[in-house]
Amino acid sequence: MTELTADEARRLILRAQGLLGSDGRQGGVQGMLRRLGAVQLDTISVLARSHELVAYARLGAVGRPAVEQAYWDAPARSFEYWCHAACILPIENWPLFAFRRRAYRERRFRWHEVPDSVDKLLQQVRDHGPLTTADVGGAKNGGPWWDWSDSKIGLEWLLDIGEVVCTRRVGWRRVYDLAERVVPAGLLAEDLTDEECVVRLAGIAGRSLGVATRADLIDFLRLKGRSAAILDEALASGAAGLTPVRVADWPAARAGRNGSAPGSVPNAWADPAALESEPRGRHRTTLVSPFDSLIWHRGRTERVFGFAYQLELYVPKHKRVHGYFTMPVLAGGRLIGRVDPAREGTTLVARKVSLEPGLTSARWVEAMGDALRSAATWVGCDTVRVERADPPELAEALNTTLAR
Repeated sequence: MTELTADEARRLILRAQGLLGSDGRQGGVQGMLRRLGAVQLDTISVLARSHELVAYARLGAVGRPAVEQAYWDAPARSFEYWCHAACILPIENWPLFAFRRRAYRERRFRWHEVPDSVDKLLQQVRDHGPLTTADVGGAKNGGPWWDWSDSKIGLEWLLDIGEVVCTRRVGWRRVYDLAERVVPAGLLAEDLTDEECVVRLAGIAGRSLGVATRADLIDFLRLKGRSAAILDEALASGAAGLTPVRVADWPAARAGRNGSAPGSVPNAWADPAALESEPRGRHRTTLVSPFDSLIWHRGRTERVFGFAYQLELYVPKHKRVHGYFTMPVLAGGRLIGRVDPAREGTTLVARKVSLEPGLTSARWVEAMGDALRSAATWVGCDTVRVERADPPELAEALNTTLAR
């Protein structure tokens, strides 16, 4: 069994995620999407939307219109579906989510009851598509955000089961079209079993994560029940194509069914190609989206980086410690702190900046300043202002550095 130190695992993870070395910039946004396997979508936009921030973290100041075009282009090179959450996925992975589409079809329930009008909606898309919810009566009934109209519920369920697909957006609205019109015929014709889907997706998740525990893989794909059991069998048999490893200082795996001691059982799996060479190159210095796959799994984030992270936007304001939309700061291959950003005209405002315990302002002020300055330039801001910091002296040091 391959033995890895925690530091070696961390570097393999950073390279796999496109944040160490030059390989992460090859192929632009589409190359990045294929390396990551999935890029999460989210409605929140502070500096930019998360799918843009994920590209920026790896590619630098690529134009935001270019990011959008790379994701949502014609002919389709990607599509939206449920992976870790709502994600942009490479179009060639369409057949691999057949197991999930079948499960939705059998359940015939979303967060809402599927309306009886769903067949008429499908016919509307067939006759008049592609369509947005605005074309069929709107997305909401006028109440809270979850108070969807029947049209929205129906279209989303048709997307869940694969009758329609979203391969582009207008503004922030999904455009729904028949899968048979936008998914390449060869991909549409593939008919994979649940086992084939999960096994191949496990390989994709393993390559994206670099080194991953079972829990990391489960979280990446959001597997449960029979699908999780298929993953377990694929890891044990080697069908997933991942190499069992033991990472020092990571939690030991449970004893095997045959009574083997925990120390002889792998506590993680790695992409075998990643193990063939030592990660080398320059570390990215950047702000990281809360919805970036580098830090999706909060337990993994603490295990890999020693960084305890909570997104506090759902925490009452008076109880927040770090801020509304706190973004971790990556520098030197570690998460050195966090920033709660905002914008005032052409000024990027760091409402609070925090360094991790044990790190000093003198050592990390330049890296923190670089991360803030680069992000500001990318979103069209020409100045940066730091309001508060922990430790307090970091605010003055950063404002001095940023004023140069």
